[in-house]
Formats: sequence, C-alpha cells, structure tokens
Amino acid sequence: METLSAPTFRPYLAGDLIGAEVGGAIKNVLAIACGISEGRGLGRSAHAALITRGFAEMTRMGVALGGEAETVAGLCGLGDLVLTCSSPQSRNMSLGLALGQGQTVEQALAGKRSVAEGYESAPAVRELAAKTGVDMPISLAVADVLAGETTVPEMIEALLSRPLKAERS
Repeated sequence: METLSAPTFRPYLAGDLIGAEVGGAIKNVLAIACGISEGRGLGRSAHAALITRGFAEMTRMGVALGGEAETVAGLCGLGDLVLTCSSPQSRNMSLGLALGQGQTVEQALAGKRSVAEGYESAPAVRELAAKTGVDMPISLAVADVLAGETTVPEMIEALLSRPLKAERS
C-alpha cells in the first residue's frame, strides 16, 4: 500500500470485492439521476435526497449479493457516490444533466468520446434488482428513461408519487 500512497493520495484497503463492485457500478446510474435533477433545476434538497436514497439502494443490493454494508459505506461506495453525483464533469452526471435539460438519450450521447458507464450498467442493475427482489426505484427509473420506456417528467412524477413510508422500512 505504501507504493501507491503519496502526500496527496491516501489509499484504504477493502477486502470485500462484492461491496466494492456494487458501489462502483450503481453509483454511475445514480449519478445520472442526480444530473437529471440538476438539469431540471430541482434544487439541492432533491440532489441530497437522491444521493441518500440512492445510497440505501446500493447498500440493499450489496448486502443482498453477500457484500458488507460497511464496504458500501466506505470510500469505494459512499465516497465515490458523493463525488460522482456532485461533479458536473462526471461523465454520468453530465449525461443526466443533458437529459434533464431536455435532450434525448441519443442527443446526449452523440459526439461523446468517453463512455458514461451508467448508461451501459443500468440495464444490468435493473435485471439484477428483478432477480434479487431488491427495491431500487431510483436506479430502475433511470434505466427506464435510458431505455426510452418513460420520459424524465414521468420518471420524476413516478418517484415522487411512490407510497409514503418510514425511511428505514
């Protein structure tokens, strides 16, 4: 670990590959949601709610697959989620920004020289959620938008009209 360490870079070890993989994949889908929110001008409270509830989705999936909640709560999960969802330079958040501003998926992806990983992983996340029975409304809503199965306004309405419940249920 010392070989990778530098005065401006401090690595941490994680032995939970499943938790790290889940965090790394799902945070990209959630960053698209945060970009959509930003592009629609929904404000910082909506942004924080998406990160918080998205983190709950990541944790549920990580644990369901045999990962550790502590790993998802670390730098490779929550840390990466906050960074990716808060940086307009993020490929995934910038895709969401374009969608939130009214571009189609095709328009938003046209001319990109880099891959928005969330676009590629959203269908797999949707399939995994169905297979495991894990509740992932934000991730599924993003997958639906990317697949052209719903619009951004319909996605927002569907998420906001979900039945009310306690946060930890």
